[in-house]
Amino acid sequence: MTPPSPDLFTGLVTDRRSIRAYQAKPVAESLLREVLTQARQAPSGANLQPGSFISIVGKARVRLTADLTNAWLSGAKEPEDYSYFPTPMPMTLRRRQVAAAKALYGSIGIAQDDRAGRDQQFEQNFRFFDAPVALIATINGDFGSGGYMDFGMTLYGLMLAAQSQGLATCAIGAIASYPGLIRRSLDLDTNSKIVCGIALGYADFDAAVNQTVTERCTLDQYFRVMA
Repeated sequence: MTPPSPDLFTGLVTDRRSIRAYQAKPVAESLLREVLTQARQAPSGANLQPGSFISIVGKARVRLTADLTNAWLSGAKEPEDYSYFPTPMPMTLRRRQVAAAKALYGSIGIAQDDRAGRDQQFEQNFRFFDAPVALIATINGDFGSGGYMDFGMTLYGLMLAAQSQGLATCAIGAIASYPGLIRRSLDLDTNSKIVCGIALGYADFDAAVNQTVTERCTLDQYFRVMA
């Protein structure tokens, strides 16, 4: 077997970013299925391959996005299916969170004190940023935290597979804020836990929001050698 080109992989991981504005160009269903098939090559403990994807189209998408947007605008709250952020948030992580928000809103000229502008941009999450493909990622509730770890690798595999095909993605954590609403809207059973939403399509590289660049930790912040 010929080893893959390291330059190819480096290009995929460094060029990939969260895209929040898309072209109207549709994604062929055959291409979406190919990307999802490639994503499932991710490793998983005991080859259990946890997690599923639901493509939301047509009337189902119109209904779901309307319900999500209305719930958020009304200030509705729901218990989420899993805990994501640490409580309390350590200041080191809080600084990263603030820096990421500053990069996003700064790219589109929204000031820190512009609450209306920030809310208007955040609302785009619940419309999947108007991407041609809207996915809901779910996992069976019987899985423990290891299943979420394995499914996370599949999600990243999906993003890289899409990137290799000239597509762009954005994982949407805000979607997981309304798991009960989503289950009702899509007629899912209560054991289908909502992990996130995913926007997928062809990036609009001219959009200012897609110029957002977030910094990554330096190696010495997350790696050490012990002897």
